[in-house]
Amino acid sequence: MEIEGEAKLLRIFVGESDKHRHLPLYESIVKEARSAGLAGATAWRGAMAFGASSRIRSIKVMDLSSDLPMIVEIVDAGGKIDAFLPRLHTLFDEARCGGLVTIEKVQIIKYLHGTK
Repeated sequence: MEIEGEAKLLRIFVGESDKHRHLPLYESIVKEARSAGLAGATAWRGAMAFGASSRIRSIKVMDLSSDLPMIVEIVDAGGKIDAFLPRLHTLFDEARCGGLVTIEKVQIIKYLHGTK
């Protein structure tokens, strides 16, 4: 599969301790994106953040936070991202947690499978 041109970046912010059934929510989102046939998804752990609660979560040893910020990024064609949103909303509803979801227009320069 090769993708080039205009696309959408779906960025999802959740807490590391947010759960969907027995899995971390970020893991459920990545697995659901894969089953939806999206081009790819990446989960990132943040070093420090605060959100709606204004509580700072940090990777610093003294803080011993078990709820670091997690960011999941998914890039694909606009229609495929739009079609995935209802599934994402269902995951949030089932997890009964907060988060932030954003969408940006992006330009894909190159995306293709390797030859290995």
